[in-house]
Amino acid sequence: MGRYVIGRVLQAVGVLWAAFTLSFVVLYLLPGDPVDMAVNAVTGTPVDAAAVAEMRARYGLDQPLWTQYWTALTHAVRGDLGHSLFSGQTVTRALADALPSTVALAGLGLLLAALGGTGLALAAAYTVRPWLRGLLTALPPIGASMPGFWVGLLLLQLFSFRLRLVPALGGTGLRGTLLPAITLAIPVGAVIAQVLYSSLVATWRQPFVEVAFAKGASRWWVQLRHVLRPAATPALTVAGLWVGQVLAGSVVTETVFSRPGLGRLTQESVLHEDIPVVQGIVVFAALVFVTVNLLIDLAYPLLDPRVVHRDARKERAHA
Repeated sequence: MGRYVIGRVLQAVGVLWAAFTLSFVVLYLLPGDPVDMAVNAVTGTPVDAAAVAEMRARYGLDQPLWTQYWTALTHAVRGDLGHSLFSGQTVTRALADALPSTVALAGLGLLLAALGGTGLALAAAYTVRPWLRGLLTALPPIGASMPGFWVGLLLLQLFSFRLRLVPALGGTGLRGTLLPAITLAIPVGAVIAQVLYSSLVATWRQPFVEVAFAKGASRWWVQLRHVLRPAATPALTVAGLWVGQVLAGSVVTETVFSRPGLGRLTQESVLHEDIPVVQGIVVFAALVFVTVNLLIDLAYPLLDPRVVHRDARKERAHA
């Protein structure tokens, strides 16, 4: 078990380092001069070359690329992601200001996706009526194929403009977060339902299910007590992978619903070529993605102890 945990932690650190390195190289090799753009955007008029050179030296952008990379990496390890070229604010402060709204949106979206996807998969696997199973299993592909911005506009039109049940734009609290969260939840919940249903169907065929029925257990009890737990592992993996998709989807969703948050910060930073902020957002998203997937990996042995034994057998085989 200890070797399993250490291996997963080292993988997480490697993914985080790779995300930082790739984002640094890609962003700093983009055409254009972000310092010149930031200075002109703040002042509104062209600034002489001396002021631009002074600002570039202040942020260390006059150093060789390798020196900039090493300095940024060592500072990032200590939690210092640099300063915004546009506002002068620290990247950490900018992220902290934008984060609460996005966390509320993404958290509620993932919760709704997990509840909806799990409930739909359980209902489809439990029913013995073929027509109902066919109807329930047809819903996830439809949900996964709908564009997020189209779903958001449709929900706005129905619940805000026609029924006037929730605020249309820029709402706060539960009423203002519900429609954006549903917009994020539909594609994620659809994928969770598809994967979980397939896993449930495969687990229903296992010999231990027949043993549980032989002991007199009901169909619902067998599904919840014996089938759901081992079948949930693939769905957890999918949910962890879609955490990054939820963060990426927040850019579109927060734009459609005019909400403040990480999405709007990303949009503004990209428009201004504010490289430190963009890289800070990329690193933060990678950190969230890695942390969630690490926790899911560590939860696998609790759901299915066979995971650790399979990894141990693989290590012995390679040895």
